[in-house]
Amino acid sequence: MKTVISADPPVNQAPPEVDPARDLPRGFYDFLLPLHRAFSPRQQELAARRRGVLEAAHQGRLPDYLPASEATTGSWKVSLPGWCQDQRNQMTGPADDAELVVKMLNSGAPGVMLDLEDSVANAWPNITQGIRNIIAALRGELTYQDKKRDREVGIKESKTVILTRPRGLHLEQAGVIKGERMAAALFDVAMVAYQVDPSRLKHPLSIYIAKSESADEALWWRDLFQAVSVARGWPSDYIKCMALVESHPLAYQMEEFAYHLREHMMGLNLGRWDYMASLIDFTLHDPAWVLPDRNTIPHDVAFFQNLREVMPEVCHKRGMLAIGGMTALYPSREDAELNARALKVLEQDKKNEANSLMDGAWTGHPDQNEIAVNQFPYPNQVQARRKDADIHKDL
Repeated sequence: MKTVISADPPVNQAPPEVDPARDLPRGFYDFLLPLHRAFSPRQQELAARRRGVLEAAHQGRLPDYLPASEATTGSWKVSLPGWCQDQRNQMTGPADDAELVVKMLNSGAPGVMLDLEDSVANAWPNITQGIRNIIAALRGELTYQDKKRDREVGIKESKTVILTRPRGLHLEQAGVIKGERMAAALFDVAMVAYQVDPSRLKHPLSIYIAKSESADEALWWRDLFQAVSVARGWPSDYIKCMALVESHPLAYQMEEFAYHLREHMMGLNLGRWDYMASLIDFTLHDPAWVLPDRNTIPHDVAFFQNLREVMPEVCHKRGMLAIGGMTALYPSREDAELNARALKVLEQDKKNEANSLMDGAWTGHPDQNEIAVNQFPYPNQVQARRKDADIHKDL
């Protein structure tokens, strides 16, 4: 009997009363339609390819490194912008929560990622509210009402880099183009790009790519960034990006993925929570891989530590930042014992990442920022390389 391991993700359906021409920004529908025609069919092809790779893994053909290519043997490097040199902590949270967005941007974190992906319900009200908050945050105009102090709180001036994480290529958006589904990632990127004015931004529009599973998917993102930029009259390399490595297949194709996006890429992030789930998914039928609940897998387990050491080597070889994963245990202002334990775990985890030559951390709470930043001795460690490093370790 065939084991069913997961259901297709739910499709975000715009309510039937939504009229895109009326309810979305003026002119956006005409901007979106040609992008949809070009990129949604490609997204569907990539989704089908993903299913084939997973099925092959269940038949014993597990992911592995690709043959040598220009991506792995050439001398290319990315050009890391000056405004993104210090990302010792990137704080992330749901974009549809205005209060949290403002608090993150006022936390002093070098980077903040505003999320439309897995910290936000994939529902029309949440996604559209998240996009409104992102636009307001990029303009420096987002506020929330502090009910305890009865005052309005806005975003303070800072050098914090703001990144937007759209939904991944596994998700689709319905109800915008009548009778058709489009790539949810396309809708999110297009909505944000259409509404921003580069003259009002501190730095170019920056996207965090989630849930990728192959280097070929980087070509979709590259072409989307360039098509959007051309449509807006921007330089083709205007949009910058970072990408999460949170699937087992992509761990073997990091260098190729970055190569395809080299005109846009600033760094990679090791998303360990989803990586653990992906690893379980791909090795489900392999008796050599029997893993416990991912909550119980320590952050320094050997197979994951291999990946934690490979990624900075790949990134630094190509001039990119390497960002560590999320520490899942959050501090608590109500429970002193839990708070102390959470911050101690955070310190140990981020120190391990710094010793693994990561350039920064990922956190999800303003109280984690100072401890996270302090574990990294320099704005970045891009020049640091391991002697005799092996970038083809068994993952």
